Amino acid sequence: MVRVSAAMLAVMAFSRPAFAQIYSWVDEHGTLVVSNVARGTNTGVASYEVPETEGIRTTRYVAPEKSRAFDDLIDEHASRHGIRKDLVRAVIQVESGFNPRAISNKGAMGLMQLMPATARQLGVANPFDPDQNVRGGVAYLRQLLDRYDGDERLALAAYNAGPGAVDSHGQTVPPYSETRDYVSKVKKLAGSRAATSSSSTGRTRIYRIVEVIDGREVTRYTDTAPADH
Repeated sequence: MVRVSAAMLAVMAFSRPAFAQIYSWVDEHGTLVVSNVARGTNTGVASYEVPETEGIRTTRYVAPEKSRAFDDLIDEHASRHGIRKDLVRAVIQVESGFNPRAISNKGAMGLMQLMPATARQLGVANPFDPDQNVRGGVAYLRQLLDRYDGDERLALAAYNAGPGAVDSHGQTVPPYSETRDYVSKVKKLAGSRAATSSSSTGRTRIYRIVEVIDGREVTRYTDTAPADH
């Protein structure tokens, strides 16, 4: 996937038609540049640093507050699934740059860059709808965290390269430069976990609670231990 962080906002989101063409290249300093003009036709066009990122520039200035447009959705779905909000926000920033219309060259779609098959499995009918996309992406991230016993690095590696790649390498981050770079970027943006941990590894313990409400089972996640734990 193309990792453009908040830079996408400068090109399309909120100010450009939904299907405007996006161009990207690495400049002579090794910096990723994202633009609405093709490389080679941008002579003399200024580029700007993107707030809260490193190594990414854009040919249109990005106001920091634009990256907060989806905070309510992030808070809602992260809380529902017991995932750190900063982790979800970091995944979205690295995946799509908060551009709900983003499409990768591999076909991943929307804010959390869901592949078509994954979107179908998660019941996401419209991956370009921010609410559906974040709901599905956070649910998938929760599945991966459960699969790898709360290890954020492995869950992120699986989100990027697929759980098969993580498992085939002995449940470690695969030796792919893209995946390792992805995990590093997301973890750096997300910051450290909360102090509550389940062991000396510093992992946050998440409890899966199943309640029966109106005759049906409802699953929720929390970092607060049940009273009878």
